[in-house]
Amino acid sequence: MMKLFKMINSNPLVSICIPTYNGGKFIKEALQSAVEQTYKNIEIIISDDNSNDETLIIIKDVLKDCTVPFYIYNHEPKGIGENWNHCVKKSKGTYIKFLFQDDVLAIDCVEKMINLIESDPKIGMVYCKRNIIYDANNRDHISWINNYAILHKSWFEFEVEEGITKGTTYLKNINLMKNPLNKIGEPTAVLIKKECFEKIGYFNIKLKQSLDFEYWYRLMKFYDIGFVNEKLIFFRLHPDQATFANRKSNLNEMESLRESLYRTIFWQLHPERRWKLFKTQSKIANLVRFFKRLLSKN
Repeated sequence: MMKLFKMINSNPLVSICIPTYNGGKFIKEALQSAVEQTYKNIEIIISDDNSNDETLIIIKDVLKDCTVPFYIYNHEPKGIGENWNHCVKKSKGTYIKFLFQDDVLAIDCVEKMINLIESDPKIGMVYCKRNIIYDANNRDHISWINNYAILHKSWFEFEVEEGITKGTTYLKNINLMKNPLNKIGEPTAVLIKKECFEKIGYFNIKLKQSLDFEYWYRLMKFYDIGFVNEKLIFFRLHPDQATFANRKSNLNEMESLRESLYRTIFWQLHPERRWKLFKTQSKIANLVRFFKRLLSKN
């Protein structure tokens, strides 16, 4: 299942994409971690959703004497997915490295991810383990840590190790749609080949909670996936991740997610998962249920 990989000499441009909105509290730390990367052929792309705090002031102050090329774009707020996509569309790099405004990159994050993804042209995405920044006195944070801190061990059917795995191996796993649904990590934890967006499209703007891993699933259909078995990023918990609010909207989103998976990766799934998805999404299955209910009334 796992493949050995070998470094090759290359120095492709990496676009560090930072979508922002009212991120003044932590954006300085995030930017400094981008500027200080050991891998030097980078550009910084910032897409700001009309922040009304000090975000842009801090960004310009941090980057004013920076030797790294950077570009700041104002973006009309249309949802988080639109802002993520705007970042990608404005980038010039061969690879996309997301960095969210609350998060931090380890100093060698980009270098180690590039070493792996450049070793095999079939790799479309590389991901890594995460350090979690959280409040040890917050019960919601502790609950989140217990459930989501170690994602790469959530596949159960196989052990994910350092190296390269076929994307379809992940999709065929019977536990794909069992919690945690996102077994890869947040966008800060991944490096993506930009050609993936040209081949499979952009983030699904209809989704809010699941748009990251829905994209990982679509990417797995066409590309191999690399895993660096090190904690190369710091993911910061904040209320959106740490609580179980908006359960009704999450349930509605699950319907949209299942619809997307049915359209895009149905035949790559485990047979049991295909059957369950078929029963919820297929028009034929819906007709069968309708006539069964009709007959039961008679």
